[in-house]
Amino acid sequence: MIKWIDSWRSSRRDRRKAPGIKSFNEKQKTEEAFEYVDRGTRIVPVDRIVGSVGRYRDFDGTFSLKSHLPRERLDKIRQAMRTGRSLPPVDLYQIKDEYYVLDGNHRIAAAKQLGRTEITARIVECIPSKDTLENILYGERSGFYEKTGLPFSIELTEVGQYGYLLRQIADHQSHREQKAGKPVTFKEAAEDWYKTIYWPLASMIKNGGLHASFPKRTIADLYAYVSYHQWEQERPRVYGIGLSKYLMTNMEEFREKMSSQKKVDYPEMLREITVFVLMNVEAKHELRIAEKLFALEEVKEVHAVHGNVDIIAKVVLTRDLLSSDAEVIGQFVHAKIRQNQGVLSTQTLIPSHSEMKTPSSAD
Repeated sequence: MIKWIDSWRSSRRDRRKAPGIKSFNEKQKTEEAFEYVDRGTRIVPVDRIVGSVGRYRDFDGTFSLKSHLPRERLDKIRQAMRTGRSLPPVDLYQIKDEYYVLDGNHRIAAAKQLGRTEITARIVECIPSKDTLENILYGERSGFYEKTGLPFSIELTEVGQYGYLLRQIADHQSHREQKAGKPVTFKEAAEDWYKTIYWPLASMIKNGGLHASFPKRTIADLYAYVSYHQWEQERPRVYGIGLSKYLMTNMEEFREKMSSQKKVDYPEMLREITVFVLMNVEAKHELRIAEKLFALEEVKEVHAVHGNVDIIAKVVLTRDLLSSDAEVIGQFVHAKIRQNQGVLSTQTLIPSHSEMKTPSSAD
């Protein structure tokens, strides 16, 4: 009996000493991240939440509450999440691509246990000041997203390339203003640049396999390289993947060509994609979110339901030029659904087979 008690006590001590989640204070000192910027309320990937400000010793490496601590609060929060009850956003500090909990440790633990992929959070970003290549790139990327408002990932590995993309967007903004005869905001120009210039060319590079020859470079790196030599330096290169006949001599000509080619050369890219988006939302925002969704052209049906899901939307999308189904759906869900305040999480269902009854005609 005594031997069993000793073993139990030893096991208990071991659990208490088990490695926990990351410490915010240690990361902040390492990165010298002492400048604070309020980023507002956002949807955050749960797997990017890796540590805590004050309670990093209370949770293990998977954000599970350590066994010697009381679990009543965690159990209540987990049950509330299961039943779809509205909970306030958590408060997080962000350092680069990682998040640390200021308030809401139990909510994060419950979300991870329930397999939630996203959570609504109020974000304060801590900007690293340590003079490293990684931090310089991060600062440039953060500034790029802040100026453009783009929700899409553009990952560059060379210093100065985000500045080049910003110059492209500024040129596109001027071109659109001249053509429209009215002001165009930088963020409006950025969104159009992404959809009609960056994404078509980046998709060609990706689908053509060009990145396989440059394993240390991203698709965005290759986009910057190709577009710089083609449109700014006017030194075309042969890439061997059919790019040459589409690139044209400048960026706006490329945009026009791709717009005109879309329906003629790529009719298969226009097929419709039907997807059902299941949402958990805060109760006080449910009606507003449903109304905003129904106003979108792509949304054909919106249903408020009872159970583990609050809203179901039937969405019909047109596949973009050279984009995969997953890319088109992911962009739409991120830009048009997850950005709505009050959306806690989403799940996407793509039908593999569908049958629909048509109303029988009257005799």
